[in-house]
Amino acid sequence: MNTNEGRISKISSMLKNKEASCTEITKKYLSEIDKLNGELNAYVNVTPETALEAAAAVDKKIARGEELLPLEGIPMTLKDNISTKGIETTCCSKILKGYKPIYNATVWEALKAQGAVLLGKTNMDEFAMGSSCETSCFGGAKNPHNTNHVAGGSSGGVASAVGGNIAAYGLGSDTGGSIRQPASFCGIVGLKPTYGAVSRYGLIAYASSLDQIGPITTSVEDAAIVFDAISDYDPMDSTSQGKKQSAAESLKNPIKGMKIGIAREYLEGIKDDVKDAVLNAAKVYEELGAEIVYFDLPALKYALPVYYIIACAEASSNLGRYDGIRYGYKTPKYNDVNDMICKTRSEGFGKEVQRRILLGTYVLSAGYYDAYYKKAQNLRGSIVKSFRGAFEQCDVILAPTVPMTAFECGKAVSDPIETYLTDICTVPINIAGLPAVSVPCGFNSKGMPIGMQLIGNTFCEHTILNAAWQYEQSVGADIFKSAEMGVKL
Repeated sequence: MNTNEGRISKISSMLKNKEASCTEITKKYLSEIDKLNGELNAYVNVTPETALEAAAAVDKKIARGEELLPLEGIPMTLKDNISTKGIETTCCSKILKGYKPIYNATVWEALKAQGAVLLGKTNMDEFAMGSSCETSCFGGAKNPHNTNHVAGGSSGGVASAVGGNIAAYGLGSDTGGSIRQPASFCGIVGLKPTYGAVSRYGLIAYASSLDQIGPITTSVEDAAIVFDAISDYDPMDSTSQGKKQSAAESLKNPIKGMKIGIAREYLEGIKDDVKDAVLNAAKVYEELGAEIVYFDLPALKYALPVYYIIACAEASSNLGRYDGIRYGYKTPKYNDVNDMICKTRSEGFGKEVQRRILLGTYVLSAGYYDAYYKKAQNLRGSIVKSFRGAFEQCDVILAPTVPMTAFECGKAVSDPIETYLTDICTVPINIAGLPAVSVPCGFNSKGMPIGMQLIGNTFCEHTILNAAWQYEQSVGADIFKSAEMGVKL
């Protein structure tokens, strides 16, 4: 069995065995960021002082002979829409340049309590609106397997940093695939948890009923470790429920007899190389003793329009707070308050964000609310029921993560409709509030990674991560292959 060891496990072992100090490892990561970030554009804000201060505290703990927590001393990164007290958090938008939150997101508080080492904040599509990271006001993050290609979006910076080995792991957010899609493009693991499993307190909102924070890592075990660390109940988030079961403790459970479902609709309109890779993965599961069950899920055809109506409507509401009065960018010249708000938003928001705000405002307006928004919410209920029915036939659903591999830089700008279609396999999961993990399952003829996703019933992260771990251990490092750059441990 050709196993794939995660970077968290590797670094933790090095620290415990005193093969290297936390400060030495952190400096190594900071040095590689300095060398590679000009090419990858993964980080928009590097925080060496914060990182080295945390590393020094870990080294003191090791010197005292104290036990380390699972994530203690591990260099990591956060997407730039996760609030960090005193550290600039911009959502990669001109309208929030210079904004330093006065509080930490709950997930960052949880990781700080574990002694995590924050290397910096990473690039993203502006306000998480995009599928390529190219709507960022800092320019897009590049794919570490081929820098002529995008890293994906919206959590492209995290995926680029983790895939390029200049962060051991990172946290992203997933509104319609924004963790899983870039993880697929960069050949790494991305977990979108159940809605409510991880607190959203401190996550700058795009669409509140769809957003969820989750880990991006180089191995399934690492994803399980990080998920367990950030998925406690949080009274600061009214939708928070926390995890129901430890994911890390559930790995290595046999999957013989498990029913893995494949919805025929998920295989329609998919590139041949992606489809072949997913079906080959299904054969691996059969060899491991699982049963493959094919079924129909016709409600999937409504998912994309439902998603864009609901997400844009919620964005229209959430982004109304950016008016130049309280914080963020303010236009220097204006005639009155209304003119100031209009100019601030026109100058501060990028074209894609403006497009989605306008669409959301339209579907919420008088005369169109019933025709669009209300109908989309009703169809959302139908999609939720369809998935419930699917899980009566199977334990886990296997599907492509994205219909294609990473596209070349600039394509999202020239063909936005084609870019929207990259979300077609991921958005149903957010609509239904389900957990899903993207794992590598092969490469195309040009050497670009292909990802598949395992979808579970609500709060079944432990089930999908165990199924993903079994696949990972079976295929090993041949498919879970890092880009040839960054820190070598």
